[in-house]
Amino acid sequence: MKKANITVIGSLNMDIVTKTSTIPKVGETVLGESFFTIPGGKGANQAVAAARLGANVKMVGRVGSDAFGSQLKDELHKQGINLDNVKPVTHSSTGVAAITLSNGDNSIIVVPGANYEVTPEVVLGVEDDIATSDMLLLQLEIPLDSVVEAVRVAKKHRVPVILNPAPFLVLPKEVLQNVDYLTPNEHELNLLISSYEWSDDELEQLRAKCIVTKGESGISFFEGKDQLIPSYKVDVVDTTGAGDSVNGALAVALGNGLSLKEACRFANAVGALTVTKLGAQGGMPTKSEVDSFLSERGEV
Repeated sequence: MKKANITVIGSLNMDIVTKTSTIPKVGETVLGESFFTIPGGKGANQAVAAARLGANVKMVGRVGSDAFGSQLKDELHKQGINLDNVKPVTHSSTGVAAITLSNGDNSIIVVPGANYEVTPEVVLGVEDDIATSDMLLLQLEIPLDSVVEAVRVAKKHRVPVILNPAPFLVLPKEVLQNVDYLTPNEHELNLLISSYEWSDDELEQLRAKCIVTKGESGISFFEGKDQLIPSYKVDVVDTTGAGDSVNGALAVALGNGLSLKEACRFANAVGALTVTKLGAQGGMPTKSEVDSFLSERGEV
């Protein structure tokens, strides 16, 4: 694949991770097994995933003028990501995500902080970057108005958009209609359907642009009929960032002109490799690792 030009507008968080065998109930204290601080944020995670898979990636976001912010930028810089539009702000701290890992699954509380300084004005300031992209990748950990503006700018310049509707928000219906791809999990898909009134034609159009992540079941998409790319059996270490790695992979594959089925197959392999390692960004594979993974299974 050629080097796709991907612009990611989204969040940068420091993941504060505690690993425990038992998630505490309300009012209960339990002993943890280990503690980590790991660079994260859905936007940054997806940018790293795309960069490791060989794309030219521009990140648009905000961090605080603090140690976490500096560390997050340093880690993205190591991945070769363009950070011209990741700027520190003095009046908000860097976003954080408090993550509890237990038995291979996770629960997460996100405090947005400086991510909410990614305003519509910031989006307008990067219009040229959006216009020259093969794909714009968005999530919902920045202000909703900014997501709306980003979709408008991309449509103006005929740049395809992948919107990962997480964490779920009720978006203006025209945003859902104007993006090219939606990447909900099964729960988010149910919310997308139930939170709006859809005509039969609108619902069919919605289904056609949805690429649904189904965890251990795989990835489904609609192309004439519902189709499923089954997941790979791997030893799961940490599911944090799996969905983000899939989104980054889809942006790269679709930005390079792969078919929807080919893109989903590629993204499925990326997601499988991601969960075999600890940490969102730390577990994301390179293009050569994905090629080897698929080759071992006779799929290249």
